[in-house]
Amino acid sequence: MRQTLVFWKFVVVVFGLFAIQAHAFNDAPQVETGDAEAWLKKIQSSAQKLNYSGIFVYQQGSQVRTSRITHMLQGRNEVEKLEILDGKPREYIRNNEDIIYYVPESKTLLLERRVTQDVFPSILVAPPSELADSYSIRKGEMGRVAGFDCQAVVLEPKDNLRYGYKLWAEKMSGLLLRAQTLNERGAVVEQIAFTQIEIGNIDRARVKTSFGNTQGWHVENTVMSQGSLSGWSVKIVPPGFKKIHEVMRLVSDAHGLNSGSVNSHTSHPAQREVAQIVFSDGMAAISVFIEPGTQSRTEGSMQQGAMNIVGKRQGDFWLTIVGEVPAAAIRQVANSVEFKSQNLDK
Repeated sequence: MRQTLVFWKFVVVVFGLFAIQAHAFNDAPQVETGDAEAWLKKIQSSAQKLNYSGIFVYQQGSQVRTSRITHMLQGRNEVEKLEILDGKPREYIRNNEDIIYYVPESKTLLLERRVTQDVFPSILVAPPSELADSYSIRKGEMGRVAGFDCQAVVLEPKDNLRYGYKLWAEKMSGLLLRAQTLNERGAVVEQIAFTQIEIGNIDRARVKTSFGNTQGWHVENTVMSQGSLSGWSVKIVPPGFKKIHEVMRLVSDAHGLNSGSVNSHTSHPAQREVAQIVFSDGMAAISVFIEPGTQSRTEGSMQQGAMNIVGKRQGDFWLTIVGEVPAAAIRQVANSVEFKSQNLDK
């Protein structure tokens, strides 16, 4: 559910993972206990239209990370600030589709453009009616999260190529407060949940960066162009998954993400092009990264919580297939990536 961070996980893991005033909480429309799809629609809408700020904990396998997210709707513009509270300080500031990623120890700004709309609590990409093609959707029990009464909604997968999910929506506003990823046995393999949340009456200053004056910081633009990746195709994807993006990016081996060795006053690593193809079933996403295979790497696979990763060489290229889906789905995609040189058709 966190493909927005998958690109940065990809850099870190494989190369070594964004005239309506503030809504008051009391003004948020109450959700009646209707069918499960109605709750999903409210979860989807409230994450985009409400103003809120809270601290959430993300548990993936043995890893636990704490972050703070602040979201505001300013006129027709969505502004969002995501702060990483564990380890080295990091911030993401999103204005609609444009993201600035702050790396203070190297005084670097990474300019990004949002590929998928799935930063918690805004994790639903497709309309609930489309999710019903791949999941059996039903209402669960009532419960409490971060001190708020919540309604649970359960999404059970219709095959073994995706996980199940249990979502907990705040009873009054419909805002998602907890999301659990479940394996085929119903065990939780990943969880993300608010431990503290404010809804409505959020000060606009809270979506501004904490780093003050960034004049003189090094700027890296990771975004290139969207369009067809000539010659590359994925012949088989799990049922229900659709291609939603093809994009070319600029990346480097070090962004100060896994090391403090990058010095903005000396030199910065050279950037290179990496292609990314993104597939989604509305809940989960799978990314295929393609780049020239000039570096020495070892083929293999790994798992981190719900996320599975495969790295393989294909001709003169290196492929990385990553997604929060079972290993069988990643292998299916990895084995069906094809490249046909345009010269062969002439």
